[in-house]
Amino acid sequence: MARKSKDVYFAEIADLVSTRSTCLRNHVGAVIVKDAQILSTGYNGAPKGLPHCEEIGGCLREKSGIKSGERHELCRGLHAEQNAIIQAAYHGVSVKGAKMYCTTLPCSICTKMIINAGIKEVIYIEGYPDDLALELVQQSNLKIRKIDMERQHGIDQ
Repeated sequence: MARKSKDVYFAEIADLVSTRSTCLRNHVGAVIVKDAQILSTGYNGAPKGLPHCEEIGGCLREKSGIKSGERHELCRGLHAEQNAIIQAAYHGVSVKGAKMYCTTLPCSICTKMIINAGIKEVIYIEGYPDDLALELVQQSNLKIRKIDMERQHGIDQ
């Protein structure tokens, strides 16, 4: 059996982290990695200690008919990428120069946070409909790439 590449390994961990999500619309996970070591993880959901959407009668965005990729501020939850960056900061861990593995392409708000946090690369599994996020990436030094989980199960160099 071939050894998984580091990209697949960390992307699969991001996918596992997403299973902790309390979001009713989309389960997202993120893992921040530097020098092949996990620095922090995050998943999307309500802030610590606050009730989850299912506990307060459902999703505000769903009730308002807000499409995915729009009006991010109208949500009780934090995104997985935000939580991963916040958890690193909370524990005094620098993410400068790190990579972030995400189950989805980060939105524009998360992309801005990733750029300012000094994360150098984002590896994601699925796309996300946010043109501004892609424009921000083009104007920055942030590298992004989509990983094909089916084709990447090779051995690392």
